[in-house]
Amino acid sequence: MKVLVIGGGAREHALCRSLSLDSDVTALYCAPGNAGIAEVAELHPVDILDGDAVARLATELGAELVVVGPEAPLVAGVADAVRAAGIPCFGPSGEAALLEGSKAFAKDVMAAAGVPTARSYVCTTPAEIDAALDAFGAPYVVKDDGLAAGKGVVVTDDVEAARAHALACERVVVEEFLDGPEVSLFAITDGTTVLPLQPAQDFKRALDGDEGPNTGGMGAYSPLPWADPKLVEEVLESVLQPTVDELRRRGTPFSGLLYAGLAITSRGVRVIEFNARFGDPETQVVLARLKTPLAAVLLAAADGTLDELPPLNWRDEAAVTVVVASHNYPDTPRTGDPIEGLDDVAAQDAPGAYVLHAGTRRDGDAIVSAGGRVLSVTAVGKDLAAARERAYTAVARIRLDGSQFRTDIARKAAEG
Repeated sequence: MKVLVIGGGAREHALCRSLSLDSDVTALYCAPGNAGIAEVAELHPVDILDGDAVARLATELGAELVVVGPEAPLVAGVADAVRAAGIPCFGPSGEAALLEGSKAFAKDVMAAAGVPTARSYVCTTPAEIDAALDAFGAPYVVKDDGLAAGKGVVVTDDVEAARAHALACERVVVEEFLDGPEVSLFAITDGTTVLPLQPAQDFKRALDGDEGPNTGGMGAYSPLPWADPKLVEEVLESVLQPTVDELRRRGTPFSGLLYAGLAITSRGVRVIEFNARFGDPETQVVLARLKTPLAAVLLAAADGTLDELPPLNWRDEAAVTVVVASHNYPDTPRTGDPIEGLDDVAAQDAPGAYVLHAGTRRDGDAIVSAGGRVLSVTAVGKDLAAARERAYTAVARIRLDGSQFRTDIARKAAEG
């Protein structure tokens, strides 16, 4: 099958890497891609928010499956345009993608489906914001209702900082703080059948010890040795299946990747947020552990035949991803700096460790930084300690002026 992946970050590089290793995939394209994806897929320029342009490109390429990576094109209805052109597409409709595109919509769906989540208020005026902040007290959790590239959430003990963030948003969700560790659980669904993947944990804060500002994610690991063995089954029954059933009941069936961000609280599992696509950087570690060839699974979700698939096959090994970010990330990042050492990693660390490109581009013979998160260095090992060691050994070979990375990804889990 010929597959076209839409997007250009490390998530898309992880998807393209897995698809390139799948014997069912006869041709692999990515639009617009990046310097690393160019090594495994043929790149094409496209405006990823223009559904007609994406559908035209898919038609020209003879694509038999389109995989939409990022959230913005999904919310913009790109998957609808591709399906209207008669091409199977992995990704929810624009209406169903509102599960990520609007925090208020997601809360409404969860309430109707009986899904456990934080108590919250949707606010549009300063008076409503003040009342909600007063009602919950510190720590304050304030979420921009719309898409914000993973940076629309502020969690703070400072009421003025919380209020300032809320006032900067047109519509905002203020909710109670959820205690306990966070878990990301992805599920592939065709709108009826729900196929959960393996859980992962990501690290949102920029600095070691979960200090510093929120980011799009600085690293991740899987599996979670500390988690209840029944966690996936419990979340499938209490969160994922009821949400998919409710969206189908509303006439907006959700097919694609449903991502549940969860808090394992003292009162049980609670949903922090839903996303309508593979998460970044969790995708990097989850796909590193998936043995089942990816293309047939994504196609089954796109054409409504997930119930016919055999169970997924997983590697016993652990996986760790460490994000190398540019100078000043997550504020305005510096770009255009040359990246060195990529060939060293390929020569000395593969196949146990490899580099997935996030914000990169080719400049003549050089590969240079082109975004905030630049690389996702991913490694597998017999356990988390071995995977961590491989990942950080590879990170040490990379040279990018002013770059930053966390040194504590998966440390606590690896130490038990």
